[in-house]
Amino acid sequence: MFEFSKYHGTGNDFIMVEDLEGRNSFSTELVAALCDRRFGVGGDGLIRVTRPDDADFFMDYYNADGSAAEMCGNGIRCLGKFAHDRGLTEKTELAVDTRAGVKHLSIHMEGGAVSSVTVDMGSPVFAKADIPMRGPARDTFLMQDIHAAGRDFNGSAVSMGNPHLVLFVEEDPGDLAVEMFGAELEVHEMFPRKANIEFAHVYDGRIDVRVWERGIGETMSCGTGACAVLVTASEAGLIGASAKVKFPGGLLSVERTQDGSVLLTGPAEHVFDGTIDEGWFVRGETR
Repeated sequence: MFEFSKYHGTGNDFIMVEDLEGRNSFSTELVAALCDRRFGVGGDGLIRVTRPDDADFFMDYYNADGSAAEMCGNGIRCLGKFAHDRGLTEKTELAVDTRAGVKHLSIHMEGGAVSSVTVDMGSPVFAKADIPMRGPARDTFLMQDIHAAGRDFNGSAVSMGNPHLVLFVEEDPGDLAVEMFGAELEVHEMFPRKANIEFAHVYDGRIDVRVWERGIGETMSCGTGACAVLVTASEAGLIGASAKVKFPGGLLSVERTQDGSVLLTGPAEHVFDGTIDEGWFVRGETR
């Protein structure tokens, strides 16, 4: 039997597991079963929280299909609240290691509880080799045409620790067939490790977005996606250095600082706690 908690950041939800001693491991199949919304707990991903030697915590993050991922902006904010809620730390400034490097969190408290979290997401990366994206290593893909499911889009590629393709559209993203376009572009041959796809409409200083995440599908929100949208829109001259980014799950605030880093601020919410019987997964497989 092991304990877990369910958290979400603007509707992007995660199964959180405390494993400070690093005693547990989760197979691809187990993560996928736990994240299943009908037969499991349900979630966009699973985060195993461990204690490394060179940071306060390590975020061992997995997508809903069980694949390991580099970073998750909403997930790392949930980790900050999770650590406070469970008494794992009293710090309001945390260093959290990820597969995309160490990220620094500022915890904002209200009434003795975590109300929101700001994450320094680091600097965006535009070189194709570093996204990664096929093509000349130092070339970029900014405001270029790309075709999917019978439609031409104009978009930009960037890494915020994980690969993103941001498509700028004239219409309300709510009117788009995101599943059709996103599923095709996620596995586009240009992206050897797949990509997260954002559909963004910029207007009046705000950006409305829907997102298709690799290994998950459409989600209510994406923290790294919010950062990708802001920096690519800024590079294209569509918006300034900061903006509110609105997803179906809520608003996130993103700011590109003078030194090039991207700050992501948003809420994190505890949903419920539970336990999983050790025999559940085996029984589930043999049903």
